[in-house]
Amino acid sequence: MGHHTFDASRADKLERAERRYRFCSREELCWALDPAETDTVADLGSGTGFFTDDVAPHVETVYAVDLQDAMHNYYREKGVPENVDLVTADVSDLPFEDGDVDAAFSTMTYHEFASEAALEEITRVLAPGGRLAIVDWAASGTGQDGPPTDERYSADEATEALETAGFALEHVAVRPETFLLVATLE
Repeated sequence: MGHHTFDASRADKLERAERRYRFCSREELCWALDPAETDTVADLGSGTGFFTDDVAPHVETVYAVDLQDAMHNYYREKGVPENVDLVTADVSDLPFEDGDVDAAFSTMTYHEFASEAALEEITRVLAPGGRLAIVDWAASGTGQDGPPTDERYSADEATEALETAGFALEHVAVRPETFLLVATLE
């Protein structure tokens, strides 16, 4: 599992608010991140910047991290907020200094990068006490939305991986198609 990427030629699908907010609302994401105005936040697997745009007004800087240049090109055409920096990188090889990021989030992309190397890299770039919010497709889902169920993780699997990487889980919610994890770096 892991390392599947969304087909950038279908990027328009990622901009459908009625579909995206069905699985994670702007309010829920901001609640999970609990950002401060001075925070630097990384959106891991930012795609078209749909959720990046929801977080940007609440923080100083957002790094929109995506592996695909095509996604960044789409975001540029859409319009990138001034406090958002586009970063083309794999989550397992982030171009940030140790402890540079106050919080990070992943919306429907954890299954694409989930690995020990990626979690080690996230822990490296997060400041002590840094927050991580993950909303992703649940292995227990039907597969009608999102990737096939065999490409997904369960909340228990993701929780175990985060705890092994040094995170303390603060909130776990499992819904019909997705899960939400909120954790802080110990």
